[in-house]
Amino acid sequence: MADETKKSVVVVGAGVIGASIAFELQRRGLQVTLIDKGEPGRGTSFGNMASIALDFAAGSGPSTWKKIPGWLLDPEGPVWLRPSYAAKMLPWFLRFLAAGRPSRLRAIEDAGMSLSHRALGDFKEMLSAIGAPELMTEEGCLAIYETEAEFTADRAHLAMMQRYGLEFEVLSNGAIQYYEPALSPAIAKAVLLPDNKSIRDPYRLVVKLTDAALAAGAAFVSGGVRNIERRGDGTSVILLEDGRRIEAGSVVLAAGVHTRFLAAKLGEPIPLETERGYHTQIMKPGISMRYSVIWPHRAFMVTPTAGGIRVGGNVELAGLDAAPDFRRPRVLVRHAQRALPGLKVEEATEWMGHRPALPDTIPIMSPSSKMPGVFYATGHGHLGLTLSATTALVIADMVTGAKPSVDLTPFRIDRY
Repeated sequence: MADETKKSVVVVGAGVIGASIAFELQRRGLQVTLIDKGEPGRGTSFGNMASIALDFAAGSGPSTWKKIPGWLLDPEGPVWLRPSYAAKMLPWFLRFLAAGRPSRLRAIEDAGMSLSHRALGDFKEMLSAIGAPELMTEEGCLAIYETEAEFTADRAHLAMMQRYGLEFEVLSNGAIQYYEPALSPAIAKAVLLPDNKSIRDPYRLVVKLTDAALAAGAAFVSGGVRNIERRGDGTSVILLEDGRRIEAGSVVLAAGVHTRFLAAKLGEPIPLETERGYHTQIMKPGISMRYSVIWPHRAFMVTPTAGGIRVGGNVELAGLDAAPDFRRPRVLVRHAQRALPGLKVEEATEWMGHRPALPDTIPIMSPSSKMPGVFYATGHGHLGLTLSATTALVIADMVTGAKPSVDLTPFRIDRY
């Protein structure tokens, strides 16, 4: 195999994870081709909540198990399961429950926090490298609690943050409005998370990353990937749906939930599901906000981003093909107006996207267990934006043969 082919890498998926990886690999002197069916940043990364969330939380666990029945029965609760999809979700859900065993939970938290601890620093360095440090805000995030009971119910999460040394400050009454005057005086408690920054426009971030990679010599190809083959000389051959073939020394699969289809063709199926998330982007909200706001009890966020205020979050379990149910984001807006009484909904758009979710909450960042030269970067769930820069460094280390600075054992593809 020619040296030129050995140094070439195809990255499949041009969301924030794929674009970050493409930029980092090109920066290290490899020849990168970024492939996506659509435009960079127009998929799930377009509509995320623009949050750098360092307070990693495992999805499963005894406290979550107690809440699930109530969530599923509440038409305005934070988790919605379409009855028609329940049977398909069962294998994933059983793995989700297994991941919450106390003996497993601490290991998952350790793994998640091993990434979160370095995420902010890695992100700032990435922004500096693409010449866009202004995309990150200086302000942090406020977690709000309408009642003392809500605050008490979240004590385990606060204890976890304390255990891992994350900085936070508990606020009461007037101190809450000092930080964010738009919040209702009825909010009983808030927790200031000073290091949970926001991105001023997540779509613009992906565009900047892609442009920086292209300016350094990378290429972008529009098309869907049908399969990957490995020739006897070690070359990877990427087969596109339209019949085109691209040869490369290495392949990185970073196509979000769609990665599962290629993984299955390579003989290593992964339990990757979609947690459908919704947002409402309000361009004339009638208020201004400095901080992003998260309401843990109702599992949604409000973030000043993309030139307006974005309300989004929650989880819908309905697969890839079901039509969006835009009653969901309207519920979130009503909750947001309870916390932010002055919030108006003018010049608003609604959106739905597919978070790639694994049952144990932590991503797959791993070489293939079946095909040499293939690497995975998927399953980041709610933390794709947060962990994008760190994932790019880890995958670039794998591809180039450098020693990663993080223990990657918990993130291997064959852990299931």
